[in-house]
This record gives sequence, C-alpha cells and structure tokens, in this order.
Amino acid sequence: MKQFFQLTKIQYLEFFREPGVIFWALLFPIVMAWGLGIAFSGKAKQERTIAWVRKSPDAQILKKFIGDSTTANNKEAIKVLGNSKTGFITYHFVPASWEEATLMVKRGKTALILTEEHDSINYFFDPKNPEAQLAHLQISSALANGSGEEDAGQIQPLDQKGLRYIDFLVPGLLAMNIMFGSLWGVSYSLIEKRSKKLLRRMIATPMNKAAFLFSYFVTRISLSLLEVILLLFFSWWYFDMTVEGSIPALITILVAGNVVFFGLAVLLSSRTANTQIANGIINAVSMPMMICSGVFFSYHNFPEWMTVIIRQLPLTIIADTMRSIFTEGAGFAETKTAILQLSATGLLFFIIGKRMYKWY
Repeated sequence: MKQFFQLTKIQYLEFFREPGVIFWALLFPIVMAWGLGIAFSGKAKQERTIAWVRKSPDAQILKKFIGDSTTANNKEAIKVLGNSKTGFITYHFVPASWEEATLMVKRGKTALILTEEHDSINYFFDPKNPEAQLAHLQISSALANGSGEEDAGQIQPLDQKGLRYIDFLVPGLLAMNIMFGSLWGVSYSLIEKRSKKLLRRMIATPMNKAAFLFSYFVTRISLSLLEVILLLFFSWWYFDMTVEGSIPALITILVAGNVVFFGLAVLLSSRTANTQIANGIINAVSMPMMICSGVFFSYHNFPEWMTVIIRQLPLTIIADTMRSIFTEGAGFAETKTAILQLSATGLLFFIIGKRMYKWY
C-alpha cells in the first residue's frame, strides 16, 4: 500500500507541475462552456430569419398576423413568439422573391420559406432539419391561434438538390476533415516526434528542414484529396449529390484549405514537446471553429457581432466557398478572393512557425 500511495502521489505531481496541462485540462472546458453559453443562451430571445415570398399582392394573412406587435421597415417585419416557460424566439420575416429565398436556404440564412398566395400559405422546408420543423410548428400554431382562423397552410418538402440539409452538411464535413487532418495528422505528429527526441536525431543527419516539412504537406494534401473523393462518391451514390459549379475551383479551394491549416499546424507545433499540451492546443483551435463555423448548423444563428468574427475564420471561409460551388454553381470568379485569402494566411502561418520552430 505504501508503494501504491507513493506511485499515486507521483502521478499527481507529474500532472500539476505542468501549468499548460492544468489550463487545458481544468480551465479550458470552463472557458468553452462560458463561450458556448453566451452563444446559445446568452440572450433572452433567440432570432430566426424566415424568407417571405408574396405571390399575390392581395395576400393579407401574414400581414394581419404580424399586425401591430412588430417593428417593420422596408426590408423585414418582426414577430416575437413563445412564452416565459419555453422561451421566446424573434422571427424576422424577410420579403424575397423565390430565387432569393432559395439562395438564402443554400447559404444557411434561413431554414424555412413561406409563400403566401391569396388566402393560403405554403411552408417549404427540409423535414430532416429540426430548426425548420420548430419554426413551422411555432408559426403555424401561432397563425391558427392568433388569427382566430384555422391555419390552412400546406407543407412542401424542399427535396430539390441544393436545398436539402444534406447539401448544406457535406461541404461543411469536407472542410472539417481538412482541418482535423492537418491539425492532428501534422501538428500532433510533429510534437510527438519532438517529445521522443526523433526530430533531434533527424536534424543530426544531412536533412533539409524545409524538405522535411514539405513532405508532410504533400502527404497531407494527397490523403485529403483521397478523403474528399471517397466522401463525394458516397454522397453522389447515396444522396444523389452533384457539384453544380466548377470542379477545378473545388480542387483549388481544397488545396488552399490544406495550405492554411498546414501552416497553422506548423505554427501550433513549433514550440511544445508535451503531447498533453498538444491535445489542449489543437482542441482549443479546432473545437471553436467546428462549433461556430457552420459545419452542422448555420452560424447565422449567432449574434451579429459574433458572425462578423466567425466569417473570417478559415473553416468558415472554406465551408462557405465549398457550398457556393456545390449548390450555387460558383467558379473561379466567385471563389478567387477566398482562395487568395486562405493561401496568404497559410503562408504567413508557415513562415512564422518555421522561424520559431524548435527542432530539439
């Protein structure tokens, strides 16, 4: 038992002697919980955007429903629904043409389209999207109860290519795979080699340091392209997904995405030799982007001040650009700014990381 207590004591001492480990293991989860709490529950009222297509000038159902309880301007009308027990949701009804409404769905700005014609309302949404289901249930119920009339609306599933939830999800998953592949496949691998003294042995040989790092990039980008091809083939075979835009533009944004995250991986792995700290650093960079950058759900659900920051994150730029190629038919003209921004950022990360890189 004495040996057991001494060995246990040693484990505690080894853990607490590393300030970085203490932060990432104990304090970082608290910081993440605080940040996500602000993002998802910091406001008393959640906000959702609804695309409002008026096919008939004399359509008055929504106008009567919105009534005097809104603040209206030339662009939108606002209606607050809910109660103190279930919470309040502020719905922004944005007038749009059908083409504008479908574009809003493709870009994740809305999950529900309302079309109003004479005395009827149609709800267009993907039934597999829980956010759209909630909006439909709440609005249709409020229409039935608030107007004193039965809601005669009909549900029209959005099952066309480009408007389904899966068409939103797959480009986000492709972008996320690029991020995780580089950060874990490159950054963690380099830190692990440093911790095992392998880097020190390798630079003792006549090894070109730039060639060593570049070999990682070539390996990572080839594996990334293989992952993309497999996921695209499965999506085409099972979900009947197709790429509406330019294939060369898609390949170029994949390369630019690998450039930015490879440069970031080199920067993150440039100093530490502790794999536990490496876990914390990689998670600290990747997890916020995975949650906020619109991989699984639209980042337009966040407050406006946060979306301004989120749009500049590398993962957001890659996911948005891929979605524009997949569903909007974008080519080089529409994606060149994102490609240049990602490439320049990745090159900057790489230069800084290489200059401060610790080889032993």
